[in-house]
Amino acid sequence: MIGTRISSGSPFEEMAGYSRAVVDGDMVYVSGTTGYDPDIGGFAATVEEQAEKAFSVISAALAEAGTSLENMLRIQVYVASRPEFDRIKPIIKAHCDAAWPANTTIICALATEEMRVEFEVTARIG
Repeated sequence: MIGTRISSGSPFEEMAGYSRAVVDGDMVYVSGTTGYDPDIGGFAATVEEQAEKAFSVISAALAEAGTSLENMLRIQVYVASRPEFDRIKPIIKAHCDAAWPANTTIICALATEEMRVEFEVTARIG
C-alpha cells in the first residue's frame, strides 16, 4: 500500500472503505469532506454551517499530515444548488485566501438530501 492513511473517525470512512486523506511523498489528497457532525449524528441545518464543519475536518486532516490550508493546491467544490453556492462563496474565500488554489465547482445532487456541500482538497507538505 502506497502512502500513509489518515482517518477522521467518520462512520462513512469505515462504511465505504476509504481514508479521510492519503499522504504520498509531499502530497496530501483529502477525500470529499462534508459537513457531517458526529456530535449531533448528522448534518448541520445550513449550508454555511456544513461548509465550516467540512473545512474544520479538512484542516485537522492536513495538520495531521504536517501541512495546512495555506499549502492547498486544488479544491473541488460540490454544492447542491446555485443559491447555496452564493451563500458559501465568502466561506470558501476565507479558507482559500492564503493559498489561492486551483478550483472546480460543480452544482450537483449529493449522496443524501441533508448533505448540501462537499469539498475535495489536494495540498503539499512543506
